[in-house]
Amino acid sequence: MEIRENSIIPLGYGKFVRSDRIIALDPIEENRGPGRRTYVYVEGIKNPLVASRTETSILSNIVKTPKEVMEATAALELLQDILDDIQHIGPMLRKSIQEEADLNLDKIEMKIKEIHDQEAMD
Repeated sequence: MEIRENSIIPLGYGKFVRSDRIIALDPIEENRGPGRRTYVYVEGIKNPLVASRTETSILSNIVKTPKEVMEATAALELLQDILDDIQHIGPMLRKSIQEEADLNLDKIEMKIKEIHDQEAMD
């Protein structure tokens, strides 16, 4: 994720901070309610600010999350899940799957590893 620089982020009830000055967001758990949703830690301010917005809504204003990046991340996570599952399949079952379904799990495993290696280099 990339932080939006020099953007003003509303915290609610007339409070605003620069996006690149926010250090941490901490959801309020005790005494949470209207006007008290999130502690916002800001560079240069000793105590956290209390925001009336949720950490998720503040975060969505802070970061750049292009749709393509989110889709690519989801696709890579899916490939990793598939790879994890394939790696638990033993050689006899792999052979049976190859014969019955003409599905070469070794080739799929190799291709997923190549994709992950390529992503790691980028």
